[in-house]
Amino acid sequence: MPDSAAVTLPDTQLRRTLSLSDLVFYGIIIVQPTAPMPVYGVVSQEARGHVVTAVLGAMIAMLLTAVSYGRMARVYPSAGSAYAYVRGEFGNFPGYLVGWGILLDYLLNPLICTIWCSKAAANILPLPYVVWVMFFVVLFTAMNLRGVQASARTNLWLTIAMSVVVAYTLIYMARYVFHLAPFQPGYFRLPFYNPGTFSFGAVSTGTAIATLTYIGFDSISTLSEEARNPRRDILRATVFTCLITGIIAALEVYFAQLIWPDFRHYPDVDTAYSFVAGRAGGRALFHLVNGMLLVATIGSGITAQMGVARLLFGMGRDSALPKRIFAHVSARTRVPNYNVLFSGAVALVGALSVSYQLGAELLNFGAFLAFTAVNASAFLHYFVRGHNRQWTHAVLPLLGCAVCLYICSSLRWQAKVAGCVWLALGALWALFRKQAMSSSV
Repeated sequence: MPDSAAVTLPDTQLRRTLSLSDLVFYGIIIVQPTAPMPVYGVVSQEARGHVVTAVLGAMIAMLLTAVSYGRMARVYPSAGSAYAYVRGEFGNFPGYLVGWGILLDYLLNPLICTIWCSKAAANILPLPYVVWVMFFVVLFTAMNLRGVQASARTNLWLTIAMSVVVAYTLIYMARYVFHLAPFQPGYFRLPFYNPGTFSFGAVSTGTAIATLTYIGFDSISTLSEEARNPRRDILRATVFTCLITGIIAALEVYFAQLIWPDFRHYPDVDTAYSFVAGRAGGRALFHLVNGMLLVATIGSGITAQMGVARLLFGMGRDSALPKRIFAHVSARTRVPNYNVLFSGAVALVGALSVSYQLGAELLNFGAFLAFTAVNASAFLHYFVRGHNRQWTHAVLPLLGCAVCLYICSSLRWQAKVAGCVWLALGALWALFRKQAMSSSV
C-alpha cells in the first residue's frame, strides 16, 4: 500500500482555499442526502420498526469516530486515511490489516450498488433479476474501462436535485400522515419506541446496518491540505457532516415508518422506501423516488468500481498484491483495466450469490474495523503518548472504540464469520509475502 503518510514537500503543497462550510458541503455531497433510503427496508425489518432509533444510534458512533478522525487529521495532514493513521501509530502490520479491511469496503460497494440497481430497475421494467445484474455489471465495467469518471460538478448538481426530491417527498409524506388523524395515543412515538416490538438486540443489529447511511464522512480528512484552517475545521466539518446527515436521515425514516408501520411486509425489502413513497404520493412519487435513487446508485456504482480499481492498483504498485496483474495499466486508455475487470467479476458473482443485506453488513464490518482502529490511534497518540493530556483525549476515543466494537458485534454471525475469514486471508497473504521476500534475499 502507498505510504500516504509521507511529508508533503513545500513545492507540491495544495492551495488552502476551503472554508468550514465548503468542507461540510463536500461531506454532504459524498454521503448524499438520500443515504438512508436504499437500506431502509433492511434496517426496518432487523430493528423491528425502530429505524429512527437505529439511525440515531449509528449517529452517536459516527460522531465519536468523527472527533477521532478530525484529531488524527491534525497529526497526519497529508494522509487522510485510517490506514495511514493506524500505520503511523501502531506500525506496518496493523496498518496493513486495516487497509485490508478497507479493501473489503471498496470491493463490496460496487456489489451492493449492482444489487440495488437491479432491484430498482425491475420496479420499472420487470425483467429477470439475473438480466439486470448482468446489465449493470457490464455498464459499470464498460464505463470504467473507457475511463469515464463522474465530475465534481455533476455530483454537485445531482446532490442538489436529490435534495429537492427529498424535500418534495417529505412534504407529501407529512401531508399523508396528518390526513390519518385522529391518532392513537403514542402514535408519533412509535418509530422511536414501540413497546410491542422493541428488542435491544434487534435494534443493535439494525444500528449496525444503519451505519451505511454515514459511510463516506471520513473523506473530509483527505482535504486537510486544502483547508484554510485544517487543525480546527477538519474536526468540525466531520462532526457537522455526521450531525446534519443524522438529522436529515432521521426525518426521512421517521415519516416512512409512520406511513408504513408494518415492517414485516414490503413488496421488496431492498427497495422498500420507494413503495413507502408510493403509498404517500401515488405511482408518480413512487417512480420519482425509485428513479432518483436508481440514477444516484448508478453513479455510485461507477465511481465505486473505479475507486476499488485505483486501490488495487496502488497495492499492486507497492507489491502488496501481485504487481504484474494489479499494477497493470492499459496502454490505450491509461486505466487499470485488469482491476476493473476483476471488480466487475466480484460484483457479478456476489450479486448472484449474496443478499443486499449481507453485502451491506460485510461492508460495515470493514468500516467498523477502520473506525475502531482510528479511535484507538487517537487514544494512543493524544493520551498515552501526548504531553498535553486532557480527559477528552481518553474518554471520547475509548467510548468510540467501545460503541464501534459493540455495534460491530451486533452484525449477524454470517457477516462476522466472513469478515474474520477475510482478515485471516489478509494476514496469511502478508506472511506469504514476507517469507517470499526473505527467501529471495
